[in-house]
Amino acid sequence: MELISFLEQTAYRMREWSLKMTTNAGSGHATSSLSAADIMAVLFFYAMRYDPKNFNNPNNDRFILSKGHAAPILYAAWKEVGQLTEEDLLSYRSFDSVLEGHPTLRFPYAEASTGALGIGLSIGAGESLSAKLDTRSYKTFVLMGDSEISEGCIWEAAQIAAFYKLNNLIGIIDCNRLGQTTPTMEALEGDAPDRFKKMFASFGWEPFIVDGHDIKALMEAMDRARNVSDKPAIIIAKTKKGYGVDLFEDKEGFHGKALKPGQLDEALDQLKKRFPDAAVPSFFQWKPTLPEDEPRDIPCEIGIMKKPAFTMGDEIATRKVYGVALAELGNVCQTVVSLDAEVKNSTYAELFEKAHPDRFFQCFIAEQNMVSMGVGFNRRGKIPFISTFGAFLSRAHDQIRMAAVGNASLRLVGSHAGVSIGQDGPSQMALEDIAMVRALPDSVVLYPSDAVSAYKLVHEMANYDVGISYLRTTRMATPIIYKNDETFEIGGCKVVKQLDADQVCVIGAGVTLFEAIRAHEQLAKEGISISVIDLYSIKPLDVETIRSVAKASGKRVVTVEDHYLQGGLGEAVAAALCNDDLHINNLAVTKLPRSGKPAELLADAGIDAAAIMQAVRKLLS
Repeated sequence: MELISFLEQTAYRMREWSLKMTTNAGSGHATSSLSAADIMAVLFFYAMRYDPKNFNNPNNDRFILSKGHAAPILYAAWKEVGQLTEEDLLSYRSFDSVLEGHPTLRFPYAEASTGALGIGLSIGAGESLSAKLDTRSYKTFVLMGDSEISEGCIWEAAQIAAFYKLNNLIGIIDCNRLGQTTPTMEALEGDAPDRFKKMFASFGWEPFIVDGHDIKALMEAMDRARNVSDKPAIIIAKTKKGYGVDLFEDKEGFHGKALKPGQLDEALDQLKKRFPDAAVPSFFQWKPTLPEDEPRDIPCEIGIMKKPAFTMGDEIATRKVYGVALAELGNVCQTVVSLDAEVKNSTYAELFEKAHPDRFFQCFIAEQNMVSMGVGFNRRGKIPFISTFGAFLSRAHDQIRMAAVGNASLRLVGSHAGVSIGQDGPSQMALEDIAMVRALPDSVVLYPSDAVSAYKLVHEMANYDVGISYLRTTRMATPIIYKNDETFEIGGCKVVKQLDADQVCVIGAGVTLFEAIRAHEQLAKEGISISVIDLYSIKPLDVETIRSVAKASGKRVVTVEDHYLQGGLGEAVAAALCNDDLHINNLAVTKLPRSGKPAELLADAGIDAAAIMQAVRKLLS
């Protein structure tokens, strides 16, 4: 009873802090925080086993606030733990504060950056799989709002967690009935907790319904969830939004609205009258339940991959070389994991699976969940390579964007890029992928042309740990043009053709590099000399080399890419050189393509050798 009283008092103080923080900031989600206060008190001061003074202890239980708008209750919990001060809390939402409106990793006690709803359970699944892989005993708890259960990514995560029998994953739904503008879909259709119970049970989870404001009942539910042995568990906590403050308890129209300063004293007085016993200061000496396991490091060094043994002139698809390189990378780094969206025989991730089956994770056709699972793996020290068709990564753009917000170093690999994939048609053609990743902060975009460059760039990606990196691979086989000892660095390029008499610089990447080389050979017969650059690193750009070669080539540039014009290679070059007094012509896909043979499609898009030659002649006319 003493512990229960302490937890009630802690929840009370966390409600007070949530009101004070949001009122002081003039914005924030007080009502969403108040409904979750009892859940958070039981989680942080009873259910979870962790060392508050060593957040990075690899054996700590992990907590993910998927309903990221309820950040005040997360910050209030860490204040009660003893890691934040009152001054810290009152800096909430200010420019210099790490206590942002939704949690980011600037806050040192955030497990994930959240705020785009629906991603927390997927991140939790990744962390839980990482625990299984490392034979660690920690549990991962994910607190979700009932509105976000409508997100498809939640159900992708629910399926994968049940498939992998993640008994170390515990989801919690703060079932407070109200969304931002309306009751939730489940609440409108009847008994929401019972509907959630049936839904998760049908997916293979062990569900528990509990009164989310009954501390003892929450403690019992947490105990039962921890003891589920063969499946993930979900606690469905029936709560009231704004619980404890009559002004807005269980009422619509108060989502994301802070109290006015004059209303704060009234709200705090209502809390005190509602919970007179909890308002009494506690003298209970709480001690955290520390992890049972001793800290144990997993080797994470990235060794040197063996030298490739390709033969110049042979033809091999860069998508296949990705699989070859990844398998070798797995030999020299034990923290590399591969996630694939049921296209492993197209991306050639199957080569990694064959070599390292314990570190290959089949995510099936659920790209959104796959990307956020990768975030979970990355948070637990893994180097995730995530592969599917480049076109299908666009389906997970929000998850990729949030991974960037969370400083995750995901390695994305998109195969079947551009119109050159041929007869499969436009639905399979990645034509927006470069733009999608280029727009992200701290991102890297790589587009190798041959086997050697693809092999070497996989190793470069493994060592890039400050943001998202993307490798664009080609379906068709392309000739090997580089020697095995050639080096490739992020931010570089290769000048593959250059003479003193060059009149135009042509810049390509991937398949268009070979079209540029063919144009070089044909134009030479006409007495026209062009330089050719392989822009394998589209972001960051080797601006100095491009500028130097362009100025030595008559100050004329033609870029050519198997991608839409907007956001692609050409725009990147044009923006970088916009103040250099150069004539730049961008060749790119500018219309909706169709099915056909690769050569037909390249010609129709105006990005083949003939189109390059025409563009060169026009610049010289």
